[in-house]
Amino acid sequence: MLYNISGYFLNKGYMDMEKPFASSTEEVIKSLATDPEKGLTSTEAGERLGKYGPNSLGEEKKVPLWKKLLAQFADAMVIILIAAACLSAFMAIKENNGFEGWIDVIVILAIVILNAILGVYQEGKADQALAALKKMSSPQTKVIRNGELVMIDSDRIVPGDIISIDAGDAISADIRILSSSSLKAEEASLTGESVPVDKDADAVLEEDCSIGDRKNMLFMGTAVTYGRARGVVTATGKDTELGKIAGRLSDMDDEATPLQKGLNSLGKVLAVVCIIVCIIVFVVDVFVQKAGVTDALMTAVSLAVAAIPEGLAAVVTIVLSIGMTKMAQNNAIVKRLLAVETLGCVDVICSDKTGTLTQNQMTVKVIYDGLHVYDVEGNGYAPEGRLMGPDGKVAQPKGVTESLIRAAVLCNDAAIVKEQDGSYSCIGDPTEGALTTLGSKTDMHREEMMGRYPRVMELPFDSDRKMMTTYHTGIEDGKIISYTKGAPDIVFSRCAYYLDQSGEQPMTPEFLDRISKQNHDFACQAIRVLAFGYKRHDKGIEPDFEHEKDLVFIGLVGMIDPAREEAKAAIAVCKEAGIRTVMITGDFKDSAVAIANNLEMMDNNAGALSGSELDKMTDEDLKVACETTNVYARVSPEHKVKIVTALKANNHIASMTGDGVNDAPALKAADIGVAMGITGTDVAKNSADMILMDDNFATIVKAVEQGRVIYSNIRKFVNFLLSCNVGEILVIFLISLIPNTVIPGIAAPLTAIQLLWLNLVTDSFPALALGREKGEPGIMKMPPRPKGEPIINRSMLVQIFVQAFAIFGCVAAAFLIPLTRNNGFFFSSDIEALTGARTVAFATLILAELLRAYASRSERMSVFKLGLFTNKLMNMAVGLSLVMLVAVIYIPGVNKIFDNVALNPAAWLVIIPLALIPFTVSEVFKAIKGAATAK
Repeated sequence: MLYNISGYFLNKGYMDMEKPFASSTEEVIKSLATDPEKGLTSTEAGERLGKYGPNSLGEEKKVPLWKKLLAQFADAMVIILIAAACLSAFMAIKENNGFEGWIDVIVILAIVILNAILGVYQEGKADQALAALKKMSSPQTKVIRNGELVMIDSDRIVPGDIISIDAGDAISADIRILSSSSLKAEEASLTGESVPVDKDADAVLEEDCSIGDRKNMLFMGTAVTYGRARGVVTATGKDTELGKIAGRLSDMDDEATPLQKGLNSLGKVLAVVCIIVCIIVFVVDVFVQKAGVTDALMTAVSLAVAAIPEGLAAVVTIVLSIGMTKMAQNNAIVKRLLAVETLGCVDVICSDKTGTLTQNQMTVKVIYDGLHVYDVEGNGYAPEGRLMGPDGKVAQPKGVTESLIRAAVLCNDAAIVKEQDGSYSCIGDPTEGALTTLGSKTDMHREEMMGRYPRVMELPFDSDRKMMTTYHTGIEDGKIISYTKGAPDIVFSRCAYYLDQSGEQPMTPEFLDRISKQNHDFACQAIRVLAFGYKRHDKGIEPDFEHEKDLVFIGLVGMIDPAREEAKAAIAVCKEAGIRTVMITGDFKDSAVAIANNLEMMDNNAGALSGSELDKMTDEDLKVACETTNVYARVSPEHKVKIVTALKANNHIASMTGDGVNDAPALKAADIGVAMGITGTDVAKNSADMILMDDNFATIVKAVEQGRVIYSNIRKFVNFLLSCNVGEILVIFLISLIPNTVIPGIAAPLTAIQLLWLNLVTDSFPALALGREKGEPGIMKMPPRPKGEPIINRSMLVQIFVQAFAIFGCVAAAFLIPLTRNNGFFFSSDIEALTGARTVAFATLILAELLRAYASRSERMSVFKLGLFTNKLMNMAVGLSLVMLVAVIYIPGVNKIFDNVALNPAAWLVIIPLALIPFTVSEVFKAIKGAATAK
């Protein structure tokens, strides 16, 4: 039939098909103004392409470089530093003291800009890695254009195109099937259903029919596993079902990671403390000490510099960048820098079943010959495996088992191919691929069997009969043998005989009860079962559905989509780490629970819920139920988002892993979404925070461990840096309160440039080394930290103040002793006492920090248990900092820039013992705390 396409399209525009599954093929063809035989012309296709755009989901909007750069400055600590730089600049202009007056400004702004550039650079590297992952040759589709079958790029498809479809084709648009033969489609990426779905072109469905039940449609992002068809494109790009899911993702806002929240909170606290202390010191200096306003402002700037750990932002960025690089080397690409540590505090991992916890490769696990159950070893499509008899020994197929496996291999259209990387894949239906693999495991290879027993006829599978029959010669002389496979209950009803070791026997009620019971037992284990029978025929017959009656029953073949071998071990590690693994799938409840039991995800209190049960629950009901539910089955994308939302509402840090389109909204809603890099759809990858390049669930556990190590290291150097900063504040603040009448000539014990050098250079190198610490023993046996717990929790706060007062004590002594009692011991007598005392305090503070860096390598263990010098980077960092300390004290000209003077060698006899005080206090404190915890 040829419709008036040109006039219809140009004058009226074709009718958009919102629900083509509810219309007949004739109505769909007419609405889309196309020709089912000749398709569209090139001109018509071009016009529609111009009107509706390319058949793609589009890319996420790129954030401009200037916005990325600006975002790096949206931090309270950075803002305080910029304010301090502005104040220093004002003072430099006012005092007009040349280059020296601008040193503080230059150094502060340099570190702020460097940190911003580092952050943008590392996030850019993640984007580049993702772009490389997505780069591949453009898929193509067979389209009828101008009456000819041609191959075109899939992004050039338009509504109204007539598509030719064969087994193995990927579907690039939503298609209404016009005609089909034994068509099956694998829709796991869209619906979560691991078993291919039967399709029927003649069906006309209800308007409220769900996606999973639209058997007259093919959807973008799915694939045809069996049969062939012709269809018409009804929707492209963002108008497809896949596109609608992608569109919903744009409505979800990214949430700050726990580390972002912690750092932001820390920045605000430090900003408030900084402002309060600066105001107090300024007021005391002006009104109590009677200092000039200029000197008071310089002291306030010094305090601002002391209060803000300038190196913290840079060290956090660098450590996270290193973690990002290390994860990429371990097959995990992190798209957002601050998401690296989020996995470290995850306490619930929500995972899709198909392709994530399971292999998405149907595998025969058992066969039943009417008397005995035989186990089949091996997983996936790999030919390695064997048949194990009921006695537990390796069995060779013979008699009934040989007939059963031969039927499974011959009544089958799937082929298994070995890929270049050594893996195996299935061309055709995965269920049939499992049967072909069964033959390979038992030396009954499909190619050899088909050559020995050629197929001469067939009755293709259809969803009404639920059976398939193939006819073969060469099995018995002068005879054609037909093999039939199908749903057990259907095949049972067609069998008049059964085969045992003695030959063919009449079917009896007792035998029928026995095989029915075995089928039920398999079903209870979530094993997918096919029954097989055969029948003899004389030569010269034609295929006839009557040949599927009075069959001889051979046996049952049971298969499952097996769990990934590494997933079970990974889940066990998660349990030990206090992380709950939750399966969320579109598959059936019994199948999901069986896989969960196999993976040891279910404990005595764990339950399972179906999508229909979720629909009946309120949000409050789900918040209660999600605490004890480890399996959710037959769920929709909306259900997945609700589950993740409920977990987050209960203060869980939830991760969602998956590879399909149906996972994408939940990936976006989760605290951190993890997509599969090989089998994952583009929508899933774009929605995720992290992509697993090897599609290996076990990589999640490695990422969790890496995240914990990173967060633990961040706590170590935050503790290290802040205790120093608080110590500096105490030194400057408390000593500034001492009246000149008590100690003549007293002033701030450290200048702004000295504090900048300490915070940016001396402290930063050891802090970076702390960021590269290996994980402490037992880090994956500790429970995840609570969601609301700040970086500086009560335990760290105590440590910070203990260390800060130890630092204050040693530095105050190092400043006051030479200030009041030099006598040429610490430095030459002709040097100003204040400058010399500041140099002694400066040297003592730096040395104390370098020694304390070793003690900071663990929050709970003595550094002597870890091995004092086992961190080579720490040794290098401390060595470099010591060399620079000597340089800024003893190199003429350089020491003047940093307000230092050359010290006498004897001064170090006082400096070194004082510098050991904070290290000793730290080790004693950890020992006392450990003893108290042990009690």
